[in-house]
Amino acid sequence: MSATLDAIKYPVKEELKKFEQHFKASMKSSVPLLDKITYYIVQKKGKQIRPILVFLSARMCGHINESTYVAASLVELLHTATLVHDDVVDDAYQRRGFFSVNALWKNKIAVLVGDFLLSQGMNIALESKNYNHLHIVSKAIKQMAEGELLQLEKARRLDIDEAVYYEIIRQKTASLIAAACCAGASSTTENPQLTQKMWEFGEKIGIAFQIKDDLFDYGDSNIGKPKGIDIKEKKMTLPLIYALSKAPAAEKKDILHAIRKNSESDAVVKKVIEFVRRYDGINYATRMMTEYQQQALQMIEDMEPSEALQSMKELVHFVIERDK
Repeated sequence: MSATLDAIKYPVKEELKKFEQHFKASMKSSVPLLDKITYYIVQKKGKQIRPILVFLSARMCGHINESTYVAASLVELLHTATLVHDDVVDDAYQRRGFFSVNALWKNKIAVLVGDFLLSQGMNIALESKNYNHLHIVSKAIKQMAEGELLQLEKARRLDIDEAVYYEIIRQKTASLIAAACCAGASSTTENPQLTQKMWEFGEKIGIAFQIKDDLFDYGDSNIGKPKGIDIKEKKMTLPLIYALSKAPAAEKKDILHAIRKNSESDAVVKKVIEFVRRYDGINYATRMMTEYQQQALQMIEDMEPSEALQSMKELVHFVIERDK
């Protein structure tokens, strides 16, 4: 059983408290409507995995300083901007159990709010002359957009194989987690090999994180009731991709036809989940998730022992053992 998030945060809990104020200040605006919306967003914050990654990475590589707070705010502003934009792209009206920004204020305003958050992150880095953070995060923004578009392009034809799937999630999900680890390290060390190592470490965590999210859609004894959301949205995730690669051609054709024509039907969702289980898709995805987790842990095995390193290892376990 992995440690709780509170226990994982412990070595940097004071810094995370200070970051809360830093982040709230970074969201402030003189436009009342914008201030109202950003206040709403701050109240509905999630687990804040990315700021935790920034501070733990910084502590593992050196001494936390003002540049670390800039890195954490920049990464979290970017993450928040992408969530607001994703809800518009996906026509989603809920986020973490609450109404999304586009549900309450419509798409036009949501897009502009996302733009504000993104530009605000850039401004913070520029004003404090943290140009290296900008390089790191700009790379992630580019990859996230490319990953999202690649997924949309492939979803139309339902022709995603494992290699394309990994490319999509490496860009779409893992790049921002990689940026969090790399920017945190960059704030406390000038060693380029170490910052690159932390980027690659974050990528592996991000891939494991996304596979875990994919598994939530199918449910099992640990996760509970299947959601089927990815199936309804025609998203080709690892459990389904693997099952399709193992099924006879006729059955594969039948499943793809059902998804293409009627993916929102509960009967089709049930049929696809049973198909994936029958061809061992869930077990395979679980094995691959664990493999990426182990690769991530291996990458930091030779680092100087510290409370922060121990917490980071526990966070890597938490990422694949979480229940939501």
